[in-house]
Amino acid sequence: MKERRPGAGLVVGGTAVVAAIGIALLPPIPQDPAYHLFADARTILGVPGGLNVLSNLAFAVVALVGLCIVRERGERWAWRVFFVGVGLTSLGSAWYHLAPSNGTLVWDRLPMAVAFLALLAATLAERVDPELGAQLLGPLVLAGIGGVLFWAATERAGRGDLRPYVLVQFFPLVAIPLLLVLYRPRYSHGWLYLVALGIYALAKGAELADAEIFRTTGWLSGHTLKHLLAAAAVGTLAAMLARRRSFTLRKELPWSEPVGSEP
Repeated sequence: MKERRPGAGLVVGGTAVVAAIGIALLPPIPQDPAYHLFADARTILGVPGGLNVLSNLAFAVVALVGLCIVRERGERWAWRVFFVGVGLTSLGSAWYHLAPSNGTLVWDRLPMAVAFLALLAATLAERVDPELGAQLLGPLVLAGIGGVLFWAATERAGRGDLRPYVLVQFFPLVAIPLLLVLYRPRYSHGWLYLVALGIYALAKGAELADAEIFRTTGWLSGHTLKHLLAAAAVGTLAAMLARRRSFTLRKELPWSEPVGSEP
């Protein structure tokens, strides 16, 4: 059963159009070479960039937990793709931090883009329409991959442009809260979405304060903390899926019944 507020779709769709136009009006954004210079470059257990590499194990753990929780059909596909993207981020980010460069950064950003857009598709399925979420899952994921590949191609051509990647990474962080506000939930524990977004905001703050946090702690850098906080945000979403209950009758949506729903 769908219950939506009047004009909600127009607001979300309009926000997407405005974001795309705003990004297009910006000048090309090349990758800053200083991005690859992390505060903590220590070798730990023989691993260069030790903690920045090893902290990616947290993504693998929460991805496996999430995949074990998500067992149903229907809208569950978006959640499967999300957790697979998180699991692949563990590998891609570890590979990048072993030898930071634009070339290895591609393998970090590709699975992250997949995860972000799959999460948007899952939210659309749950808050707007299950069929809409399923139909948009593929196009959204392809858009995320395309944004990363566009940036990589422009970097190789000597005219790097991050604009499409910026759009596909940050638009879900705007659209998902809008969907949570404008559409009534079909499941309980939806507030954990906001907790996850809040933890992720802390992760981005830690990333920006990489050197300052490392100087303060003497052993933990902001970037390593970012990995741990981002994994905690994913773990919060996994906990939400494990605990929530459906607000709809099973006979109405038998194929999209969440794990843990009442029989």
